[in-house]
Amino acid sequence: MLGRPVCEPSDPAFQLRVLRMALALLERTDGPVILEDFPDDPPGWLDNPDWTAPVTDPSTAFAAELRAILPLWETAQARFGRTSVGLSFQAPSAWPDFAAAILAGELQVVPQLDTTALSVRFLCDDIKALYGEAAQAVGPAPSAKQVDTWFWRHTAAGALLQALRRTAMDSENNALKTVGGRFFVPTPWVA
Repeated sequence: MLGRPVCEPSDPAFQLRVLRMALALLERTDGPVILEDFPDDPPGWLDNPDWTAPVTDPSTAFAAELRAILPLWETAQARFGRTSVGLSFQAPSAWPDFAAAILAGELQVVPQLDTTALSVRFLCDDIKALYGEAAQAVGPAPSAKQVDTWFWRHTAAGALLQALRRTAMDSENNALKTVGGRFFVPTPWVA
């Protein structure tokens, strides 16, 4: 998975196996060698049958859903002592109005980011990060696939990012069109 070249954080045994296999490739003389498949999936790729998605109603508006998710995100911050939310330079409470303005065709800009394209891209990144962290706040850790399926198929936030992508792709702003097509929604989840 992108951002996890040697596996999930907090799994040193699996990370060590990945590193040892990578270094062993340097010893081979039949190269160049391309390792297409690792012999087993990292534990985080396997669905955890004990995990259940946080309760959200996909028909609710993003703002209402976000209010319901925020306490879980705060719990995740306390549990893990960190967050990756903050790229958008906006508090989560500002996200619904900012997104609504973009969907209405307004080219909103966060002053620290200079352009609409970057402002919306980092808004999307923050939304994905907040929901991903909230999904891991309590109980057993879900697999990455479970989090992605929940986010892209069962949340108002996932639907919002799909709508932002469509708006960006229809925009006459080429920078917004470019980042919307590449960064808002991962290719396997484009609806």
